[in-house]
Amino acid sequence: MTTVVSLALALAVSLWTSWYLARPDAHWQILDHPNERSLHDRPTPRSGGLGVLAGCAVGWGGLAIWGQWPIGLVGAAVGVVLLAVVSLLDDIRGLSPLSRFAVHGVAAALLLGGGIGEVWEARWGVATLSAQIALGFGVVWVINLYNFMDGMDGFAGGMGVFGFGSLGVLGMLGDAPGFAGVCWVVAAGNAGFLVLNFPPAKIFMGDVGSTPMGYCAAALSLLGIAEGLFPWWAPLLVFAPFWVDATVTLMRRLMQGEKVWRPHRSHYYQRWVQLGWGHRRTVLAEYGLMALGTISAVAATAWLSSIFALWALLLGWCGVYAVIAYLTHRQELRGN
Repeated sequence: MTTVVSLALALAVSLWTSWYLARPDAHWQILDHPNERSLHDRPTPRSGGLGVLAGCAVGWGGLAIWGQWPIGLVGAAVGVVLLAVVSLLDDIRGLSPLSRFAVHGVAAALLLGGGIGEVWEARWGVATLSAQIALGFGVVWVINLYNFMDGMDGFAGGMGVFGFGSLGVLGMLGDAPGFAGVCWVVAAGNAGFLVLNFPPAKIFMGDVGSTPMGYCAAALSLLGIAEGLFPWWAPLLVFAPFWVDATVTLMRRLMQGEKVWRPHRSHYYQRWVQLGWGHRRTVLAEYGLMALGTISAVAATAWLSSIFALWALLLGWCGVYAVIAYLTHRQELRGN
């Protein structure tokens, strides 16, 4: 019952805050003006992440009061606050990439040193400095890829609902209701925001929301794996619509000699919109991928015991994304 109340509070607070910040007469707004990377054509508030975070704060507070906050997430909570404050400053006045990456590194260190690192070491024996650094770089990459993929109406909010919602289901399958509650609160916070962000969006998430959400995705995935709630490949399947697109796009731009730190519109979701699919059709197609990915991750975790069947599943998903990439390129050639 306590989890249900926390979820309801997270949803209501996120929805109200996002609605208020989206109003033209709101006392405080940060406007996102169209640029060379944008897919929108009019100034739109980009402070919706505050609604997500407000919902999460209230919901997590309820879980903590009722003793359902996992001890491994103590450092992560501090990291979320740090990233939210710095990302808000970045949304308001802009910060250098170096300063942003430095803060991301500090947040990763807080995550690994504030509980998750100890759990990971106890279960997997990962204690070497090189292993900890590798995990830290992985956290920083997830933070940034989530930010990269927040560029289309309804996309990041939808990934938050599907992704964290499914991590919560996996937590329940692993008999960890506290972990599940934390995940579901994040999903509820994203759901409240998504009401205002679904195409045509009245408000965007902004860095203040996307950066902490990427951090939460890394933190909850690492903690779930470390505590044996689900296998390493489960969160990869769940968040595949984000990390596959971001990683493949980055590698392609590097091989083409592009300056990867500059704004661009070459992510697959951006290319689909430019091919004439539009925001709504594209995001619904992405929701289909998210739904199938989360269903296969949960089903495989619960019932798949054969290693051969598991690898067949993972290779099958690699094939799905390869076909999507091929069809996208083919359609672009036809358009030219």
